Amino acid sequence: MSLNSKIQPFKIIAVAVRSEIEAADIYSKLHQQVQNELLQQKLKFLIFEEKKHRQILERLFSQRFPERKLVIPAKSFLPRVKVSLGKKTSVPKLFRAALRAEKMSEDFYKESAEKAEEKESKKILGYLSRVERSHYFMIKSEMDLIERFPDYYDVEKFHIGQDMIHLGP
Repeated sequence: MSLNSKIQPFKIIAVAVRSEIEAADIYSKLHQQVQNELLQQKLKFLIFEEKKHRQILERLFSQRFPERKLVIPAKSFLPRVKVSLGKKTSVPKLFRAALRAEKMSEDFYKESAEKAEEKESKKILGYLSRVERSHYFMIKSEMDLIERFPDYYDVEKFHIGQDMIHLGP
């Protein structure tokens, strides 16, 4: 993703806030649709993280631009992850969308950190890039489980081999 070098830093932060809101929405939708208790806890963690990122960005904005009001755009200039948050959207499709969103967020924060002029901004944006990367791998590992065990997310307590029968002595 190539960030427009002419975009004002305060707009970059506003777009980042929009991205965090959208990520929390995806995880909230997933949380509503999965039955697996462990997976629900992981999704709660991700929702908490995205909300915390929003707070970090809002604090950064108020520190860097105290004379400005944060205006969160209705639409982002980042490529929006195409996913319907309706009831009919499948859990695997939502996970794939979350994976794409985490990768785009990581790239966005990394590139923004490289272009930031202030040391504190660079540090915060670099931190957010690394955290989004960890989210990416967390979601990736859950997707791997869903691909291997399609009912993993759809049962309250998942036990590998619970339906196996014992043959032999």
